Amino acid sequence: MTSDHPTRLFVYGTLRSDPRHEMFHVLAKTANFLGDARVAGRLYDLGAYPGMSLASHGQYVKGELYEVHPEHWSKVIQRLDEYEGCSERDAEPHEYCRKLVSAELRSGESVDAWAYVLNRDARGLREIPSGDYLSDALASASR
Repeated sequence: MTSDHPTRLFVYGTLRSDPRHEMFHVLAKTANFLGDARVAGRLYDLGAYPGMSLASHGQYVKGELYEVHPEHWSKVIQRLDEYEGCSERDAEPHEYCRKLVSAELRSGESVDAWAYVLNRDARGLREIPSGDYLSDALASASR
């Protein structure tokens, strides 16, 4: 792959590290975990999963950054596109679209990565102010 088409993936919701989740195992077998990262955006609660909209600076969505092994990229991204409902076989309009974003690692380094971004208007959705789906889900479960 060229630098125009990175094999990095920023995940912020159900694709984050959770050994109980099937899709985590797809990434664990085919990608290297690069570290915790953040993307400028806003995070929304869609019920059983979150959605991210991109923003300039000021608010961030917290997640994880993975480097998918190039030889697995096509197969992995096809499976993830199907999971996220934005493959060529899914009816339009898709709830998500896969976009290149700038992900910032804890070291301060920013890299291009793919992320699944909401493909709809976020008005009326409950925002997750922390930008962290896992901490919000844990807090909701303890209420």
